[in-house]
Amino acid sequence: MPKHSQHRRRGRNALDADDLEWLGNAPETLDGPPEGDRWSTWDQSTPTEKGPRPHPDWLVTELAAVDTEHGILKTGKEADVHLISRGVPGTDRVCLLAAKRYRSSEHRLFHRDSGYLEGRRTRDDRMNRAMAGRTAFGKQAIAAQWAVAEFSALCRLWELGVPVPYPVQIVGTEILQEFVGTADGYAAPRLAQVAEGLDGLWEQLVAAMVTLAGEGLAHGDLSPYNLLVQDGRLVVIDLPQIVDVIAHPSGPSFLDRDARNVATWFAAKGVAAADPDGLAALLRKEAGLSL
Repeated sequence: MPKHSQHRRRGRNALDADDLEWLGNAPETLDGPPEGDRWSTWDQSTPTEKGPRPHPDWLVTELAAVDTEHGILKTGKEADVHLISRGVPGTDRVCLLAAKRYRSSEHRLFHRDSGYLEGRRTRDDRMNRAMAGRTAFGKQAIAAQWAVAEFSALCRLWELGVPVPYPVQIVGTEILQEFVGTADGYAAPRLAQVAEGLDGLWEQLVAAMVTLAGEGLAHGDLSPYNLLVQDGRLVVIDLPQIVDVIAHPSGPSFLDRDARNVATWFAAKGVAAADPDGLAALLRKEAGLSL
């Protein structure tokens, strides 16, 4: 048989004996990490897509680091939170991170989604129409907006001294942030699960909400389920829907709702200082809004 016919029978992408011998001696993964599930994504984020400087000492930023998945911490309508460890193989340099991954085409929208999205229009009319029509492309754009909004909020609040997890980086629709929990991977309990030290936790929460209001912001969906308690310290989480209460036409109502949600819970637990109306009035005053 002519040589060119043999090549046609083998196919354009067929392997010859030399190829097979090389593959047999090659490492199992040609470009993958020596262990773990992926190389660290630290170098995939630009400086503006990384957390505020100085970066904490515990954070592993070496390019030789790898990320290892340890399962899901929380599932939600819009995103799932995964526990990962980032470490340098062969060393004791390792840290735990919470990876919040927003869904795209299958994205299920936040309750009251249209209210949160108001004021987040882009300069691209095609994208605005897609987002309004909730097309697959529009949902992907919305997911990206939520991720960027949450990462930006975490960075801003961290620099203000509000107790939030340190925002490590954002890569597409994945936010990597400080894991709030124990060194062996147990997440800190939510406020809703805590029964002790509530007076002190109330004081911490009021201070955090006052700081937010002073910046013209409201969490937008605050409740005992998106507040963590680590060794007596309150930590605010889940911030994609943070609201500019000055610019948003319904801004004051977001302040009022946050105040009502948390103060009612604390009052029901016996915290005498917890007063929904009093907290709402305080927050409006700090934000410079009329009652």
